[in-house]
Amino acid sequence: MTVLLLAVASTIGTAVWVDTSLHRVPALTALPDRPPAGSGTTWLLVGSDSRQGLTDEQQSELATGGDLGNGRTDTILLVHVPGLGSSAPTTMVSIPRDSYLPVPGYGEDKVNAAFALGGAPLLAQTVEQATGLRLDRYAEIGFDGFAAMVDAVGGVSMCPSEPISDPLAGIDLPAGCQDLDGRSALGYVRSRATPRADLDRMTHQREFMAALMQRAASPAVLLNPLHWYPMAHAASGAVTVDSGAHVWDLARLAWALHGPLTTTTVPIGEFTGSDSGSVVVWDTDAATRLFHAMATDSAVPQDVLDAGDG
Repeated sequence: MTVLLLAVASTIGTAVWVDTSLHRVPALTALPDRPPAGSGTTWLLVGSDSRQGLTDEQQSELATGGDLGNGRTDTILLVHVPGLGSSAPTTMVSIPRDSYLPVPGYGEDKVNAAFALGGAPLLAQTVEQATGLRLDRYAEIGFDGFAAMVDAVGGVSMCPSEPISDPLAGIDLPAGCQDLDGRSALGYVRSRATPRADLDRMTHQREFMAALMQRAASPAVLLNPLHWYPMAHAASGAVTVDSGAHVWDLARLAWALHGPLTTTTVPIGEFTGSDSGSVVVWDTDAATRLFHAMATDSAVPQDVLDAGDG
């Protein structure tokens, strides 16, 4: 009984410490003209490509390249967790970073430019106005934080169907199942050296994010102090959330990704050019139906999923 009480107290203490250590930003608190609240909980998950804070040695180790800049969003995911009692699965949707959307106050531009122009609040506002979904939670992680999280949980298993060799991303992976450490995982989710380039990359990002969350919430990590303590420590310094989010919200997100999961990309109407360079234009009808299903805790229609996977 004493050992059990100590274990519970230690777990609660660690959770409180992580919660107070999370970086928080007012990503959602002052957004104007917000969509109405929908069912369930909708997250905006962002992977920033900023090199800020990385030493030259860290940039070389992670194969990030040397451009510091203000950072853009290398990964943009919407995750909708249905409310209690809903039979719909959790839905994870990739937003192509070259999506050509209205950026409030700046005209039309690529969606990842919103992050560089106005940080998390402008990106969240851009996504809300483009999708009609009200965002409930926001979480962001950078290059070094991502690699640290993967290493903290002891690596994550991925099974690429074809070899991926990409010197720019610092990886040379064979086909087949293998455990990826932080450096290799970062290259895996960044690489475009595959037949479908950005489309494959978004698929890899969804697969890896789900696998990382499942690994983080697995008994192999949670019951092993050699994993859960480093994971908690890495999360406290690596993850930025909205001002209303807590560590138990992140835990619920991780747990939701254990169950049935629907994954897709926002359906694309065309690839074209603009003043912003090569851009992606959404299939308006299919995208509208996708976001309506998410807002109402409904299953995404199969033809919409097919359009997104195409």
